[in-house]
Amino acid sequence: MRSTFVRRTSSLLLAASLFCALPVQANTWQPEKNLEMVIAGGPGGGTDQLGRLIQSILTTHKLLDVNTVVLNKGGGNGAEAFLDLKMNKGNPHKLVIGTNNIYLLPLVAKLGYQWQELTPVAALAEDDFILWTYQDAPWKDARGFYEAVKANPNLRMGGSQSKDVDQTLTLLLNRTTGSMLTYIPFKSGSEAATQLAGKHIAGNLNNPAESISQWRGNQVRPLCVFSRAPMQYTEKVAGERSWADIPTCQSQGLGVDQYRFPRTVFMPGEVTAEQRAFYVELMHQVTQTPEFKAYVSQNALVPTFLEGDALTAYIEQDTTRVTPVFKDAGWLRH
Repeated sequence: MRSTFVRRTSSLLLAASLFCALPVQANTWQPEKNLEMVIAGGPGGGTDQLGRLIQSILTTHKLLDVNTVVLNKGGGNGAEAFLDLKMNKGNPHKLVIGTNNIYLLPLVAKLGYQWQELTPVAALAEDDFILWTYQDAPWKDARGFYEAVKANPNLRMGGSQSKDVDQTLTLLLNRTTGSMLTYIPFKSGSEAATQLAGKHIAGNLNNPAESISQWRGNQVRPLCVFSRAPMQYTEKVAGERSWADIPTCQSQGLGVDQYRFPRTVFMPGEVTAEQRAFYVELMHQVTQTPEFKAYVSQNALVPTFLEGDALTAYIEQDTTRVTPVFKDAGWLRH
């Protein structure tokens, strides 16, 4: 008995000495001061709404031990926010909430940064794009719309901003269908929806949230969604129709099978892997809350979470697809 006790005691002492000899593991990195979250868009827009939702979730669920300060820097289609991010190399207390504009803007404007100089954190969701027309338009579906466009090149497509996603998709459609739609930029998707309801344009390419009130008001109607599969939301939205009832544009003979843009979160460049990993996990926690899931459903977004190599591949694939469009339009920066 005594020899067994001695052996056990010796083993415990040896284990204790080995544990003490191991280096003390550092605590996981956490922010040491207030987090500044910069919105690459103006007050009230979709990017602003998302940023303020994230701030509310962080506070309500106590996901951070520091406060979150939200600032809007929407100048130059978000370029103001992205340049600010570049100037804050190594600062782990700053995030930017944007879209694909963070990596596409440098292709068309000399802005003094490339997205590779920044640190991608995550894509939190994606917006589907829908081809809309006014309620009593003579064409009944997307195929009929594009037959009308080919017969009448003066028909106009409206959208939010110039050299942005709406105009890019219009040019991509012209490229794949042989049409000659003229693009008219407005200040926002909401304004484009109003102009379409008033029959001042033939169509627009709004995401679901931007045109839902006009759809419910029987002023506009969706022709097709730029997705490989119908949308997942089956609850009735306008009369007896749901988002899931909208046919895909591919099934209507349009050459673009899918077109979406991501809701992205970036950090400055030259932060540590541990700091990036902290925000990846933080944003993932945000997307799992009831508030965020309700936001995704209410706005008919595509539930998505991308980070690391998957997000980098997404950015590179998106860039590769639109670069020829930008080149044909004469937008590419030389």
